[in-house]
Amino acid sequence: MDGEASYFLPHYRLQNLLDALQHAGFNCIGPQVRDGGIVYEPLTHASQLPWGIRDHQSPGQYRLIKTDEKKAFSFANGAQALKPILFKPRETVWRVVRDENGKLEFKPHYSKEQPIAILGVRSCDLVAMAIQDKVFLRENHVDPRYEERRKSLFIIAINCSYASGNCFCVSAGSGPEVNNPFDILMTEIHDGLVVKAGSKRGHEIIAALKLEMARVEQNDEAANNVAQAAAMQTKRIPLENGYGLRDVLFSNLDHPRWEQVADRCLSCGNCTQVCPTCFCHSETEEPALDGSCSEHHREWDSCFTSGHSYLNGKVIRDDTRKRYRQWLTHKVGSWFDQFDVSGCVGCGRCISWCPVGIDLTEELAAISGEANEREKM
Repeated sequence: MDGEASYFLPHYRLQNLLDALQHAGFNCIGPQVRDGGIVYEPLTHASQLPWGIRDHQSPGQYRLIKTDEKKAFSFANGAQALKPILFKPRETVWRVVRDENGKLEFKPHYSKEQPIAILGVRSCDLVAMAIQDKVFLRENHVDPRYEERRKSLFIIAINCSYASGNCFCVSAGSGPEVNNPFDILMTEIHDGLVVKAGSKRGHEIIAALKLEMARVEQNDEAANNVAQAAAMQTKRIPLENGYGLRDVLFSNLDHPRWEQVADRCLSCGNCTQVCPTCFCHSETEEPALDGSCSEHHREWDSCFTSGHSYLNGKVIRDDTRKRYRQWLTHKVGSWFDQFDVSGCVGCGRCISWCPVGIDLTEELAAISGEANEREKM
C-alpha cells in the first residue's frame, strides 16, 4: 500500500461507490454467486456481492462455502476474468447488404455499449489483460472493438487476501498484489476496504465519496492480508516461467508425458475457455435465408478442436497428444517469441475447470524434471 495516499471505505458505504460510478455514466459489473460459482454480473446494489463466500478449488473441483466473515471479496477467483468483457465470446464484425440494384455493400459493425466499471479485478487478470493488449492493440494491427472497450473500462481492482489450492500467481510473477493499470485499488480488511486511486478518474470518484484517510493500523492490516495470500500458495511453475522453461519444452517434444496426459485429456477446450489470455478465434458467415444480407461473426475457438488446425483439406493436429502439446508449448513457450512474455498468469483456472483435473504445473514438472511445489512463506 505504498505510494499514493490511501483512504478507508467502510463496508456499509460500498453502495456509495456504486452510486458514484453509475452517476459518472458507468454500468457496474461485479462478482456474484450464480449456479454454484462466482461470476461477473450487472451490479446495482452492494448486497448482491458474495458476502461471506469463499471458494474451495483443487484439480477438477470448484465449490463455494459459507464463512462467518462479513467480507465481500474473501474468495480467490471464479471462471471468468476480464476476457469476456473486452474480447467478446461472439460478436458481429461486419454485415453484407444487397441494395435494390443487387449490389453488395460491406458495412463494419460496431455495437453501441455503455462504458463499464468492473468491481473486484484480481492482479492475475490485470496481467492477463496487459497480455491481451499485446494481441489486440499491436501497432498497425489494432482491433477497434477491443480498443474501444479497453479505453472506456473503469477498473476497481482488489488485492487478494486468500489463495485457492490452485493459485500460483507468486510463481508466475503476477500477484497477489496488484500493480497498475487500475483506476481504484482496494484491499479488504475486517470492517471495510483500504482504497487508493490509480488514475485521474479514480481520484475523482474517491474525492466524491469524501472518505477519511486510512489509519496506520488499517494499512498494516491490508498489507498483512496480501502477504497472507502469497504465503498460502504451494503450486509453482518450474524454471520460474521464463525462457528456460520454453527451451526445455521445445527440446522435449517427444517426451512420453505428452502421451500420458493425452490419455486423460478430453479435448473439451475448458482450459482455453477459462484462460484469461487465450485469444484464438474463428470466423463464420451467417447469411439471411432470403439472400438479402449476411453477417460475419467472430467467436472464440480452441486449439483443442480439430478445425483449429485444418489447413488445405487436412487436420494438422489430428490427435489429443498434438493438441495438448500445442496448447502448453505455446502458452508457456512460444508465447515468449511472439510477445516477450509468458501466456500463463498463475490464476489456476485451467486446473480447477478441467473435468479430469489435469494440472498444468504437474505436467510442466514432469517434463522439466523440477518440482511444482514451493515452500510456504
